[in-house]
Amino acid sequence: MELQESGSGLAGMLRPFKKFMVESGIMDTDQVAFYGCPPGTCTPFIELLTYAVRDLPFEFIFVPRLDESSAKVLKPVAHVGMQVTSHTPPETFDPKVVVVMGGLAMPNEPITAEMMQDTIAGYDTKIVGICFMDMFRRAGWPDKIAFDMVINAQMDPVEVWK
Repeated sequence: MELQESGSGLAGMLRPFKKFMVESGIMDTDQVAFYGCPPGTCTPFIELLTYAVRDLPFEFIFVPRLDESSAKVLKPVAHVGMQVTSHTPPETFDPKVVVVMGGLAMPNEPITAEMMQDTIAGYDTKIVGICFMDMFRRAGWPDKIAFDMVINAQMDPVEVWK
């Protein structure tokens, strides 16, 4: 993979994601599945990413870790934003874009790159990785998963003022 662009702040993460989704070639009502850690670390970022593409005609699904039987639909909630809502039947699950969240690659998570690859191997899908602080590279995932795009956000420095 080669560096394509560099940005900053939330826009530096959200704009390339939206551009990828617009140019992905997937069709209206196709599913975009986000695989991430529950219950709190990945979910807010998934809600933010789906909010950035809420005007696109895709169905957004959150899969906790690799448990597709527990997949939930993300939908817009008035005056709140995108939220995880109802269960999605496993028989309707067929993502055309898989978004792998970097939290899954963290050392305290029971997920390996091989497990992730095995889970998504049966789908005809594009694969996007979204992580912070180079987590995928540090865990060796790009050598094991054929990402179509990786967005690596940096949070450095983090400043606290009082």
